[in-house]
Amino acid sequence: MRLDWRILGSATASFFAIGYVLCVGDELLFGARMYHDWVDRLPSTHWSSWGNFFLGLVMTVGYGFFVGLVFAPLYNFFLAKVWKR
Repeated sequence: MRLDWRILGSATASFFAIGYVLCVGDELLFGARMYHDWVDRLPSTHWSSWGNFFLGLVMTVGYGFFVGLVFAPLYNFFLAKVWKR
């Protein structure tokens, strides 16, 4: 079965967004130190304000769609050419 990059991108973007929101909530509620991990992956994002929080959220969604855009064609290529199903 071939993968559609839009479906895979939507699923991955949703997964990344939920993870981002949960990590920010964990940081704010319990003081967990996941902040440094996110800042390393999302430059110029700090959740000290709503604008920065939403910038990080938009960036994670963008990364999710990027994963779908790159992974689905690679998967489809290897499915068709290498495994010859």
